[in-house]
Amino acid sequence: MERRKFLSNSALALLAAGTMGNGCLKAKTNPARKFKIALNPGIIGVKANLVQTLDYAINYGYETISPFVEEVKQDYSPGQLADLKDKMKANKIGFGSTNLPVAFRKDNRSFLEDFKKLAPFCKTMEKLGATRINTWIISSHNSLTYNENMNQHAYRLGECARVMKDYGIRLGLEYLGTRPLLNQNKYPFISTMKEGKELIAATGQSNVGFVLDSFHWYTANDNKEDILQLKAEDIVVVDINDARKGFSRETQVDLKRELPLSTGVINLKAFMEGLVAIGYDGPIRTEPFNQVLNDMEDDAALQVNKEAINKVLALVNL
Repeated sequence: MERRKFLSNSALALLAAGTMGNGCLKAKTNPARKFKIALNPGIIGVKANLVQTLDYAINYGYETISPFVEEVKQDYSPGQLADLKDKMKANKIGFGSTNLPVAFRKDNRSFLEDFKKLAPFCKTMEKLGATRINTWIISSHNSLTYNENMNQHAYRLGECARVMKDYGIRLGLEYLGTRPLLNQNKYPFISTMKEGKELIAATGQSNVGFVLDSFHWYTANDNKEDILQLKAEDIVVVDINDARKGFSRETQVDLKRELPLSTGVINLKAFMEGLVAIGYDGPIRTEPFNQVLNDMEDDAALQVNKEAINKVLALVNL
């Protein structure tokens, strides 16, 4: 949701025409699949607190939920937290990932003010048993050259990861592959997996990896072979999305995309084969930024989203 505020004035993409059948929504038990189907309700336009999200996950067959860290910090007693964790355990549901709560893209004062709050945030994550935080990297800048931007990102994100490591938390970084973002400011920055690897290495921290989004993998012109060069532990979170028909790879834009397999523009079979081959075992979720989905009633959105994920799993017989 943070990226939507940061980037948008763009209209959101429409879902592909037609409706989806009711099909079985429960996740299949399959020893070949190591990763977990994640529910982040805000991404699909569902308004819910942590308790409601857990109930939705149970009812619709999701396997991880986003940690509502600030809600837990403010509103949950130790007893309530214990009850929540017991319910999650009984239903075999874990925690997925949440956004980095640090303004690392802004001026140094803003960064330092937020950075002071990171340790308490991570302490609550540790109490929850949540182990993943994610953010995204804007692929151009108006005043910082590539090297200047790399140095700033490496230092600030490295410092954040250093704090997270003390609480057993990993940091996922998402490169954005769309060409308009790369060209919208004076100085281009990271927009491919290879460049993302350079930033991850530059942080100097072992608990930093990728948020790998099929949409940006496609728009960056990355491929299955690039995924096969990774280890399972190199990926913290996976997003699966499709792209709009009628647009070239170079003209796709970040906030206009589709649910996976809505259009077939992105080769999700190859994407998933790569993940299965390296044994990725983290959360997998959608991030369609899609107005039609956002406008649905909550139950309908949860069902359509889960059915889309099920279809992607079927591509690799999971």
